[in-house]
Amino acid sequence: MSKIEIRTVDVVQYLKPLREGGSLPAIVQADDDFLYVLKFRGAGQGKKALIAELIGGLLAQAMGLKVPELVFMNLDESFSKTEPDEEIQDLLKFSVGLNLGLHFLSGAITYDPLVSIADSLSASKVVLLDSMITNIDRTAKNTNLLNWNNELWLIDHGASLYFHHNWKNWKTHLDRTFPKIKDHVLLERADNLFEASKEIQRLILDDTIREIVSLIPEDWLLDESDSLTPDEMRAAYIEFLNAKRSKIDLLAKEASDAR
Repeated sequence: MSKIEIRTVDVVQYLKPLREGGSLPAIVQADDDFLYVLKFRGAGQGKKALIAELIGGLLAQAMGLKVPELVFMNLDESFSKTEPDEEIQDLLKFSVGLNLGLHFLSGAITYDPLVSIADSLSASKVVLLDSMITNIDRTAKNTNLLNWNNELWLIDHGASLYFHHNWKNWKTHLDRTFPKIKDHVLLERADNLFEASKEIQRLILDDTIREIVSLIPEDWLLDESDSLTPDEMRAAYIEFLNAKRSKIDLLAKEASDAR
């Protein structure tokens, strides 16, 4: 298995907020001269949204799906001092440190279920990925998909893994399936679910899950309101994802029935 590597870059210029999302992500330039969509640790769902974004994006890549490159992004305190908008100023102030960025796909268009490209196997894999990570945010109202260079790209996994917002009850999620898959924007095109489930079982191994979870920055796992230690949280993410992978045939049947 090839080792998963994530680069770390520094934000050098804040360009503009993207006001479509509730968490006010922004387009920024980094010290490698590339543009990124920056997801802030100081936004509404905080560091947990970044963890979900990281795990969802890396799992998608491991399944052979297209996701803009994910990078860790350092933001220093100078940006909040020069920002005139008070809301953004606060966001920048609370996000000093390590954040998450996705490579900005210039010229990409939002996926439209009526006209956009999505082949059957890819659509099926996206549906099963979202079942595994309990992603409630890939519906016709908000597709979180792009078409770029005639290919399907996945973005925005921050609303996934919602079990981690309440660590006291997280184990109750292990045996659940994902009935909300009935609202998935790609469900209609996902007519290759059982082949997709076999491919996911082949590509997503125990080691894949462990490696992805090991990449969560320690700092993102520290929260005074949480009842678990960072090591216990990592073990929980691994157990949760392994439980979902072991039920992939059941998730495929649920999605197939929903079609």
